[in-house]
Amino acid sequence: MVFSKPALLAVLACLLANCTHTAKEPPPSKVTRHECMVMAEAYRMHHWTPSLDNVRHGVDAKGVRIDTPDATYNPGGKIPGWWKPGEETEGIPYQWGGFSTLDEFDDGLNEGMAAGDVYTDVKRSLLDSAVTGEAVGIDCSGYISRLWKLPRSYSTRELPGLCKEIRWDALKPGDILNTRNAHCLLFAGWDDKEHARLVAYETGCPPSWRVLSHSIDVKWLKSLGYKAWRYRGMVN
Repeated sequence: MVFSKPALLAVLACLLANCTHTAKEPPPSKVTRHECMVMAEAYRMHHWTPSLDNVRHGVDAKGVRIDTPDATYNPGGKIPGWWKPGEETEGIPYQWGGFSTLDEFDDGLNEGMAAGDVYTDVKRSLLDSAVTGEAVGIDCSGYISRLWKLPRSYSTRELPGLCKEIRWDALKPGDILNTRNAHCLLFAGWDDKEHARLVAYETGCPPSWRVLSHSIDVKWLKSLGYKAWRYRGMVN
């Protein structure tokens, strides 16, 4: 079959468009597994002393509700707060939409900003419009974004687009487990030889509203729909 020149050009344009659509863009950052894990631990072990100025329960200047996870926050049936003004504590607090570096968090405390902001069903339904500009802290995807040295905070909806899906038994420190539009956590290692439990870093989960590291049952995570992902900018 012989094609005319216009027909050939149309075919080439279609092929080029398809290649452009399917090609993977280069990752926006590079990070080693060691760097990632060192930073994860730094967020978990960061020491800070809040003041009364860092307590906030009410709306900000734009009408966004803020509830800091201090010891007065105890909604019943949900994760209670823990930190107390004037007492040193550790672990960067959870903030819905938070993307603070450690220095930004400390500076925000000194400026009297709210230390964290817990999530609620209302915040989850409103997404970015429920993020306050009057608090400092980190949320689950903001945490991963910092650990991967990303230029901005990527949501749990966006993170898989920077990754390739992997088998659970192929997980290495620095990889993540993610559920779309819900939660993500950082894989740190296996907690047993059978790979029935893993150790993860995360924030915004029991038992407290802060960055922590703990052991989690793998079957339970799979039952919730978590998938294993490896960042394309991760360097072994």
